Amino acid sequence: MSDAEASGSLEATSRDAPDVEMGGDDAEVDEGLAALEEGEGEGGENGEEPEEIAPRLTFVDFLQSPIVELTVGTGPSATTLTAHQMLLEQSDFVKTSLAASGSRQVSFPDEDIDSVGAFLQYLYTGEYFPKKVADTLESVPGQAQDGGEELLRHGRVYTLAEKLGMTPLKQLAHSKVHRVDSSAKGEIAYARYVYANTPKDDEAIRRPIASFWGQRSHVLRHEAEDEFRRLCIEYPEFGFDVLSYVLDARERKKEHADDAPKSGRKRARNQ
Repeated sequence: MSDAEASGSLEATSRDAPDVEMGGDDAEVDEGLAALEEGEGEGGENGEEPEEIAPRLTFVDFLQSPIVELTVGTGPSATTLTAHQMLLEQSDFVKTSLAASGSRQVSFPDEDIDSVGAFLQYLYTGEYFPKKVADTLESVPGQAQDGGEELLRHGRVYTLAEKLGMTPLKQLAHSKVHRVDSSAKGEIAYARYVYANTPKDDEAIRRPIASFWGQRSHVLRHEAEDEFRRLCIEYPEFGFDVLSYVLDARERKKEHADDAPKSGRKRARNQ
């Protein structure tokens, strides 16, 4: 083939071929470089298969899981509730119990039905009644908060969440405690429950109680003096925590006073 024929053939081929962009899409280039840096393509640096990504679970997946029976209480007063297994297994306690028993039944012989109900409501909705509304809580029809029932309700949910290993629920219950108005007797009932059902090192729930009574005991104890005395005798840790708070507050106040600028005059003129 002559040079002229070869040149004409190349020109014809060039005219017939589609245009090609050498740069490509920036995103594709970046993704390709990232893949090369991470593992030299799909096979990985050592020719290993890439790690599979678990499929994303939907709410329907949870609802299609087996039903589990929850028995709350004992004897004739026991109540049976049901819930979906995949939701319940967010709790390490429930997951372990199901694996150990080999059945789809879990017992809560010492728990309160309202607390277990709050736990189930939280699993399905991410909240439990009464819900938080700004800085307060929904009102509870037919129930006065000054009796301390709401405090006890959230306290029971808190201790149940601790048992179940449900930290977010525990934190939610604790946040609701501080949005409840109560009376002196209601606060004492709540303090008694907390000191009877939480470990000594659980400062998250015990410290606010000591702080509350340390700041208000000089007023509130007169509204329920006998109950306050019995609580201090029954749970000496409560009395010690309150006393520690009061003494610490006085010490801080004294340190603040010592740090304040001193007057140059040694004594007042009228002395």
